[in-house]
Amino acid sequence: MSNLTLRPTRRTTLAGAAAGLGALFTAAACGDSADDAAGSAEYSAPDADLQARITYGLWDQTQVQALQQNIAAFNEQFPNIEVSVNVTPFSEYWTKLQTQATSDTLPDVFWMNGPNFQLYASNGKIAPITGAVDAGDIDPANYPEALTELYSLDDVRYGVPKDFDTIGVWLNTALFQRAGVEVPSPDWTWDEFTDTAVRLSQALAAEGAFGAAGGMDGQTTYYNTILEAGGQVIADGKSGYASTQSQEGLQFWADLIAAGGSPTVQQLTDTTADQWFTSGKLAMYWGGSWFRAALTDTDLVDTVTVLPLPRGAAQATVVHGVSNVVAASSKNLQAAQALQVFLAGEAAQKQLGDAGAVIPAFTGTQEAFTASMPNADLQVFLDALDYAQPLPVSANTAAWNALETELLPEAFSGARPVAEVATELAQQMDEVLADE
Repeated sequence: MSNLTLRPTRRTTLAGAAAGLGALFTAAACGDSADDAAGSAEYSAPDADLQARITYGLWDQTQVQALQQNIAAFNEQFPNIEVSVNVTPFSEYWTKLQTQATSDTLPDVFWMNGPNFQLYASNGKIAPITGAVDAGDIDPANYPEALTELYSLDDVRYGVPKDFDTIGVWLNTALFQRAGVEVPSPDWTWDEFTDTAVRLSQALAAEGAFGAAGGMDGQTTYYNTILEAGGQVIADGKSGYASTQSQEGLQFWADLIAAGGSPTVQQLTDTTADQWFTSGKLAMYWGGSWFRAALTDTDLVDTVTVLPLPRGAAQATVVHGVSNVVAASSKNLQAAQALQVFLAGEAAQKQLGDAGAVIPAFTGTQEAFTASMPNADLQVFLDALDYAQPLPVSANTAAWNALETELLPEAFSGARPVAEVATELAQQMDEVLADE
């Protein structure tokens, strides 16, 4: 999923992405087909004196300063290409983009996320990067394979990863100390996690604090345990929720809540897990690398560390990241592609990473991120690339995200058996996938 109360730029909050995606899907029939973008695959590096005005659309104001540094460096090479940065809050970004896509007035270059990518690509709204790759100006090997896979459709690449995020467990070590519970080792298991959470909750009950928080958010919680159990959320165009392995991944969270290691589903509906953690009432929070920004300049910054996700049958995490894409309808395609290529390069990626807002996607440019919280082992998020799998998406991610949000709380709360809820979810999910 890709928006966060504490950080509205959380690019992976599927709930937020779903609203815009659903709106675009209804309008997509008015758009072009993927074949219409074929001409946009043409590419040639521009001469240094190319004159153009292009727009760059994004949703994170906190990254603008670093991106302006990128653009200033770009203008050293192309002084006559004027780049206007247009920032739209994430809550409004996809609605605005839908309108622009329908009228072919998209920004020349703009941010794309995984849940929305396939719909824009399949309707011919974004230009392939085939030409730049063939010319050697973009090398997909420089980025995490799972991300280049996420922004490919029918074996055609469309986006250049700008940054990435993986999932780990954020720990408030001060709560561990007060509870008299030892911080687990990095090679912990599901059982060890649950046992630790329950012991913390029992010891901290008088403070109204809990050891951990249940799985209300797919990207940070139950998608990961589904993968670790050997299941899939979606595979070959069908739901994976009917499988025993996927249901084991969901059962993990139902058991955690039932054992008292987590607030109840109602409590997590009233106050989200990240808010429990930042208020000092949660000892362990399954969260993304982006959560570092929410801890900066807080009292928690010196008492927080990170562990890898506890292991199930396998080790896994979902990976996601924003991609820079070019509008197929751009009237300044050569200039737009030049900016896309520049932003994908090592120098620009390192410059972005040094600003500390994100983990840049280009391999070897992440040092600034790992050093940004010396007391926390942020290297965990980089090491997670070794076992990362792409965030599950489809052409209309919004439709089945809504089903997850509606049905899964019944399983997590114990109101209905996990297998029963998951089977119903799989059936309904397959119906909407069949309509894609």
